[in-house]
Amino acid sequence: MNESISVLISAFLALSFLAAASCCQSGKEVSEASGPRTIKVAQSGEADVIGADDKALQKGADMLQPGDTLEIGPGTYRMENSLVVRCSSVVVRGTPGETILFKGPGVASRVIDCGDYGESVLVVEEPWKFKPGMGLSVSDDSFNRGWAVTVTSVESITGDTLHLTQMTLRDYDYENANARVENKFPILCAIEADKVTFEDIIVDGNKDENPYFIDGCRGGAIYLYIARDCVIKNCVSRNYNGDGISFQITDRIKVIDCESYGHTGFGVHPGTGSPHAEIKSCRFHDNARVGFFLCWRVREGVFSDNLIENNGLYGISIGHKDTDNLFVNNTVRNNGFCGIYFRQESAKVSGHRNVFRENVIQDNGDDERGYGVYVEPHARDMVFESNTIADTRSDSERTQRYGVYLADGSGPVEMKNNTMKGHLVKDFFDENK
Repeated sequence: MNESISVLISAFLALSFLAAASCCQSGKEVSEASGPRTIKVAQSGEADVIGADDKALQKGADMLQPGDTLEIGPGTYRMENSLVVRCSSVVVRGTPGETILFKGPGVASRVIDCGDYGESVLVVEEPWKFKPGMGLSVSDDSFNRGWAVTVTSVESITGDTLHLTQMTLRDYDYENANARVENKFPILCAIEADKVTFEDIIVDGNKDENPYFIDGCRGGAIYLYIARDCVIKNCVSRNYNGDGISFQITDRIKVIDCESYGHTGFGVHPGTGSPHAEIKSCRFHDNARVGFFLCWRVREGVFSDNLIENNGLYGISIGHKDTDNLFVNNTVRNNGFCGIYFRQESAKVSGHRNVFRENVIQDNGDDERGYGVYVEPHARDMVFESNTIADTRSDSERTQRYGVYLADGSGPVEMKNNTMKGHLVKDFFDENK
């Protein structure tokens, strides 16, 4: 009896092992046979998803697995919420010059109840302006910038109450500080994902119909957050009420052959700890504030062959712990205050040891002030080598008064083999001497 049971058990275990081996092999064969897939979203014709809005795009993105490509067909897609990619090792590709993600008109309402930290509902004054699936930001007059803004979505609406997909992050004061909801959000995003590539996509923020500003910590026409080894290639970002391309808490991000213009904030904005970035062969122009804004802890990056022009304040702005970066063969011209600006910081956290080599910095300034390079306290140990720093215009048109200006308290700057000419006052001036 015991011997028979033992034989049966042994046979059962052997069969179980063979079945398991067969299942594993079968699964492996299916996986190998399927391989990387292309998920197609289009407005008509043959596609996995047919549609012309953010919902269709998000449906396609949610189908992605590592190795896949999301292919977006030509046409204008109306964005009432973000397209969020959370899957790593994928490509999101448009049709060159023809795929446009276009933000719908902005709406807003006062919050009249709820709004404390951790709320998932908001009672609003004008609920009819909103609809389920719409992207939102929550803020007030005190918490209206940086990481204090809550970005979320409308899950559902009951009467005058918006039910949110993500809870609020601050106590928003609707009694004394004008707590409000506005449908502002980043448009094309990779969040908590690695090795994502965006290419051949135009993102239009439609700023004329969107009066609600959101800065690059929480927003951007193209936006990366907690991401590594991502690439933004051959994309155009334009007309966003905020920053054009923003990447925050990232590592090894590449922005290649892109254009970013017409924004109310910055053309490109790496920050909140974004080392080892590469930005190459891009054009950042005609932005209200800054073409290329290095925020906090942008370190050991390489920025080359870019054209940065016609921005309202600065071409390039460098500040808090933005150290040890290399700028090569960029053209920085016709920006409002100056071409390159080092922001004022304490000695320990200034933008030290940045190297500028073979750049052209010319024709910057306005009717009141103008500098090729302006260094506030306490940045130090920068190197300027083999650059051309000049004003090339006729005397009556020149506005770049100084080539390099070191404000009192700034550290030493090494100048080697630069060509400097055409300045109204001086090529080089150091207030420390």
